[in-house]
Amino acid sequence: MDNLSIITVFTLSGFNETMNRRVVFFFLSLLCYCMILLINISLVVTIILDKSLHEPMYILMCTFCMNGLYGTTGFYPKFLFDLLSPVHVISYSGCLVQAQVLFSYACSDLSILAVMAYDRYVAICRPLQYVSIMTKQRLVQLVCFSWITPFCVFSINVLLTSRLKLCSSKINRLYCVNWMVVKLACSPAETTVNSLVSYITIIIYVFHGFFIIWSYMYLIKTCVKSVESRRKFIQTCVPHLTSLGTFAVTVLFDLMHMRYGSKDTHQALQNFAAIQFLVISPFMNPLIYGFMLTKIRTRILGFVHINMKGKR
Repeated sequence: MDNLSIITVFTLSGFNETMNRRVVFFFLSLLCYCMILLINISLVVTIILDKSLHEPMYILMCTFCMNGLYGTTGFYPKFLFDLLSPVHVISYSGCLVQAQVLFSYACSDLSILAVMAYDRYVAICRPLQYVSIMTKQRLVQLVCFSWITPFCVFSINVLLTSRLKLCSSKINRLYCVNWMVVKLACSPAETTVNSLVSYITIIIYVFHGFFIIWSYMYLIKTCVKSVESRRKFIQTCVPHLTSLGTFAVTVLFDLMHMRYGSKDTHQALQNFAAIQFLVISPFMNPLIYGFMLTKIRTRILGFVHINMKGKR
């Protein structure tokens, strides 16, 4: 048993069904990753370079896109390499790092959405106090909260996982998942603390979700009373709600599949369930904000127009 618990490499068995069409999957995945990089970086650069967009709402959008770049970078390079490799393995330390990146990315998305909901609540429900509440210092604190808190929470989860003795090295996914590594533990008794911390983590982010729901219930209640508030809600909150809906559907789909999905489910469907939150949200969010928010759309179209005129 002691020999079995000394594991330095994990095998990612989720690739077994993709090998017959791996070249096709490679080019589709590469195209998807390049598009994610292009549209997210374009939005980030636009907001950074245009001083008129240096407002809390746009800075939070910039943070949102940067987090999308962080999460997808933790997945796509390794995934693309594995698609062309005959052996699909990842080192023990690499597995824990990937689990840390991917799950801190997902929870950072929820934290940023909660901060954006707070920003819209203050802007619409307390407009006269907006400037005094959403100061630069407050904005920096909220951005740090949305990044550092998930990173620290999942660092604790990963550190607790690293102490476990494992009796298997097979992970039935395309990437490393912390709870799957925990399931490989030799003794279920050793995972009690891991389970407790996992439940605490879930509770923390469920409260994030409740806060967002409460904010928008109050926003809708306020907007019904005023035409100006309704106009501001449609202009600035609809993109945020669209992003929130995309996030909720993709993450809940993956969580429900992990919790209730059958082991007999076709591997291709399991793979889709596993990666769709790394494809849909990072791709859709910058498009949603880029096209639905007038200021950003105008800046991007203006930049494209200037470039086209310059080439003529």
